[in-house]
Amino acid sequence: MIPGPDDGGATVLALIERQAAVRPADDFAIAPETGRRLSFADLHGCARTLAAHLDRHGVASGQHVAMLLPNGLQALRLFIGTMAAGRVIVPLSLIAQPEQWCQVIVHAEVVAVFVAPALEERLLPALARLDRRVLVFSADPDEITVAGETENGAVAACQEPTPVTPALLMYTSGTTGRPKGALLTHRNVVTGARFVSGAHALGPTDRVLAILPLHHINAQIVTALAPLFHGGSLVMPHRFSVGEFWRLAAAHACTWLNVVPTMIAYLLQDEGGPQNAASRARLRFCRSASAPLPPAQHLAFEARFGVGIIETMGLTETAAPIFTNPLDPARRKVGSAGQAYGCETRVIDPRSGRDVAAGLVGEIVVRGDNVMQGYFRAPQESAASFTPDGWLRTGDLGYRDRDGFHFITGRLKELIIKGGENIAPRELDEVLLQHPAVLEAAVVGIPDDNYGQEILAAVVLRPGAACSEAVLREHCRERLGAFKAPQAIRFVSELPKGPSGKVQRMRLIDGDWS
Repeated sequence: MIPGPDDGGATVLALIERQAAVRPADDFAIAPETGRRLSFADLHGCARTLAAHLDRHGVASGQHVAMLLPNGLQALRLFIGTMAAGRVIVPLSLIAQPEQWCQVIVHAEVVAVFVAPALEERLLPALARLDRRVLVFSADPDEITVAGETENGAVAACQEPTPVTPALLMYTSGTTGRPKGALLTHRNVVTGARFVSGAHALGPTDRVLAILPLHHINAQIVTALAPLFHGGSLVMPHRFSVGEFWRLAAAHACTWLNVVPTMIAYLLQDEGGPQNAASRARLRFCRSASAPLPPAQHLAFEARFGVGIIETMGLTETAAPIFTNPLDPARRKVGSAGQAYGCETRVIDPRSGRDVAAGLVGEIVVRGDNVMQGYFRAPQESAASFTPDGWLRTGDLGYRDRDGFHFITGRLKELIIKGGENIAPRELDEVLLQHPAVLEAAVVGIPDDNYGQEILAAVVLRPGAACSEAVLREHCRERLGAFKAPQAIRFVSELPKGPSGKVQRMRLIDGDWS
């Protein structure tokens, strides 16, 4: 039985202790580059030595500790162990700049940072400019201790956090302005892990290929904490590699995959792929999240690789999952984010706050034990993110069909209003992606004197492909009509994306063109 949010599994430490007691010698994580393994007993020991290390350096329970590391056993055990030790982990994005790291460190009131040696030369000069001291612990990505952590064999009993103790402070990849820090409790993150495990019927025999960056909520909840919840395991390479993807999945007998749509697009472009059906024999499904998956890519992936895709959707503010399609392929709906799982959702009119009928577009709101209490040190933003009766406003536009499946049409702030008509950018994205020369596409609204807004499309062509603006505009006109066809199309080398691979349209509006 999957534990409820209020029982002994409602803290990260409780999850570790439960698995260490039931299956101490079983693998929890494998590093393919080195072959090193981390058992559940190892993870329990790591949490205790890490607690002692932080105690010894004066980092008290409840204080905030940042982490700046590539994927690997070190990053995994620091991410989990810091929460288990009663501190709040603050993951820093590897693709951000030193100034952005310091902005987060200052705003989050971070007192210590775990950093990979290769990144110290970028971080330390920036930290030196701050008006207070921040402890820096050098952490080799391929090890499972940091310098001085195990000196004198010191260990400490972890002080048991409570379900409402803060565990994770995750800064959203804001497209404009200052990113906000979603503060998630132990209950929030454990509930997210519970939802993933339950929705996909995962258990101790399941193993995931963990290729998403651990500085993103998807990897944190889905590929790190969910296996800890259900007693499964994960294979965590340093980074995603198209050429190594299928080999790693087969070599380590993975039973499921967790990817984002950008990865699916690159895998479809690879001329290699799995060598034979046997290399995919153990794979039960591929989970896609973090951005809507174009139906054409969904069906092409399944047809080529023979692995079914379960499309899902979640947010940083909801500890990842909100919606998921069913495990049974016969019950799924391609193009849908799925049905609400474990939490409550509604579709409302953004202005009146009233529910809209099935099939009508509105803003999606959510309520449940996975939902954050608010943003750290941002009372006004926190208040604005909830309806008066306590539902989190996701900012996502979409509709619910009569079967309870939800379809995302865009972001509230990204909605194009041309001549008084609402146009969902995703509708145009999908039409552009149907053209054989197009690899990626993102549509945005730009100011226009006549219509209020006009439509501009950014397009990445497939390698070796050639296509003109006129051809693509006619392609859209034939399928959507002249009114919805882009006024302008710009060909770019890549689209601006956040750490999860989600296209950041607001940066295109602000002129961030590659």
